[in-house]
Amino acid sequence: MTLLDKEPVKRVEKILKEFESSQKVIVLNSSARTALEAASSLGCEVGAIVKSLLFKTESFFILCLVAGDKKASLNKIKKTLNIKDASMASADDVKNITGYTIGGVSPIGHLKKIEILIDKSLSRFNLLFAAAGHPNCVFKINFEKNFKNYFSNL
Repeated sequence: MTLLDKEPVKRVEKILKEFESSQKVIVLNSSARTALEAASSLGCEVGAIVKSLLFKTESFFILCLVAGDKKASLNKIKKTLNIKDASMASADDVKNITGYTIGGVSPIGHLKKIEILIDKSLSRFNLLFAAAGHPNCVFKINFEKNFKNYFSNL
């Protein structure tokens, strides 16, 4: 079985193709588990890697799409959402909510509907790379043309 045959990767690819038929999952020879590893494998800036980070609040989960060279700020998340408490979700929560394991969490194709916050600094890059359901799988997306449009349609 190849990585492209794995259910989480197929889920991402199906949604990508529905959005734009030319989109495809890229299989890397090395891990893209971290933004630094992904950037090294792809030969791009770390900031062009989209980190999909799941946070747990008092009553819901939220996915933050953060540039690879930035850190998600719990204080900013709490202020933006006007909530008192937020923390990183556990590995089990990540798997149960998104359907992906940490290191391969895609910004799309989640098992459960999740609210998404997008780091504005991602707009610095024309092309972004995001996880595609497995630590060795990514997809490339144009920020202006596709990324903004895709997430504005959610």
